[in-house]
Amino acid sequence: MTPGFKFAATRRFAPLFGTQFLGALNDNLFKIALATMISFYGLGKNGFIEPAQMINVSALLFVLPFFLFSALSGQLCNKFDRSRMAVAVKVAEVLIMLLATAGFLSQSLLLLLLCIFLMGLHSTLFGPLKYAVLPDYLDEHELIAGNSLVEGGTFLAILFGQILGTILAGIGGTTVSVFLLIIAVCGLASSLFMPRVAPKTPEAKIDWHIIRNSKAILKQAFANREIYAAIIGISWFWFIGAVYTTQLPTFTKLHLGGNDNVFNLMLTLFSIGIGSGSVLCAKLSHRRLNLGWVAVGTVGMAVFGLLLVSLVHGTHYHEYSGIGSFLLRGEAYAVMLCIVLLGFCGGFFSVPLYTWLQTASSEEFRAHAIAANNIINGLFMVAAALLSAILLWLFDSINLLYLIVAAGNIVVLVYLLKIAPPIREGWQRWFGKEEE
Repeated sequence: MTPGFKFAATRRFAPLFGTQFLGALNDNLFKIALATMISFYGLGKNGFIEPAQMINVSALLFVLPFFLFSALSGQLCNKFDRSRMAVAVKVAEVLIMLLATAGFLSQSLLLLLLCIFLMGLHSTLFGPLKYAVLPDYLDEHELIAGNSLVEGGTFLAILFGQILGTILAGIGGTTVSVFLLIIAVCGLASSLFMPRVAPKTPEAKIDWHIIRNSKAILKQAFANREIYAAIIGISWFWFIGAVYTTQLPTFTKLHLGGNDNVFNLMLTLFSIGIGSGSVLCAKLSHRRLNLGWVAVGTVGMAVFGLLLVSLVHGTHYHEYSGIGSFLLRGEAYAVMLCIVLLGFCGGFFSVPLYTWLQTASSEEFRAHAIAANNIINGLFMVAAALLSAILLWLFDSINLLYLIVAAGNIVVLVYLLKIAPPIREGWQRWFGKEEE
């Protein structure tokens, strides 16, 4: 194993990684399987609500807990042993999957939508925990590598979950349920091996007022300029991810003339790009946080986003072909390279920001900072969905949407350079220009 990643096989990281990977895998397997069964197999079919609208409802239900309970999750992470909290969350996941099994067997869409909401709650509770506990397990010089593995693993889990969910949906709800339960139980087993962590503020009282608590955490997080900058950067990353991955099926059909197999290929390339970019960023950082990589990642996402748009400009397909036919086209390999490099640069962009968020926060406030980050992430993802819907309604152009997002990287970079001196200094250092 590479020296910088020796910790990856130890108990202080491997159980956490396994728990996170399996949780993300289950989330996405469930969401995609449900969406596929609604769209193509008539689950919950009625004369009142279109399948597309039901899918939108399910997506909203999954994101909703991030707004409602992220602040509460931050409090719980500080009050209790984070490793035992992880076990409790994974026990809840097993119970949710048992409920989902009942939903699939009875073909009850309402029950399955409830489970989507509960899985969103499960992710809301585990999100601050996984990033807050990393500095408890790893030395500071290991954090950049640890975050890179978590980020890369998460996107690979998303990829595998989406592909597996699509395949299993065609087999039937019973098969989907079996896989969901097995993965949930494996996640629970992995969490049992996470080392114990002493509570940060065991005497603290839980504030159950959702709005008041969320406003207080956001105000405190934004008062710290470094935490604020890290949250804005991370949220922009999730905004981009939401736009590209959500619209990728339509982009594949209209502008690449590809079927679902071509879509899976594009999604695979994007996820591999993020995973490899995350790991390489850690290796090139040499165990030191260098926020100059944030600027490199932003410029790369802008360049390759614009190249992708230019490659398919003016194309509009009405017939869809498989991978073989797609690869015979002249622009195919350039498009594939752009997709990979988009994800690759995204890895360089996100990993330093997550590490910065952890190191800029005190031990007592770290879980709250990550909870604040999750709230703003959710807002940005909703904004991405609204922007996509408006632009597609007005102009019916995925290309225009991708163009705006690619150009938006430049705006975000300028803003981050303005408000975050560490990013600016890291960028200038490479060009021999130190901040005066």
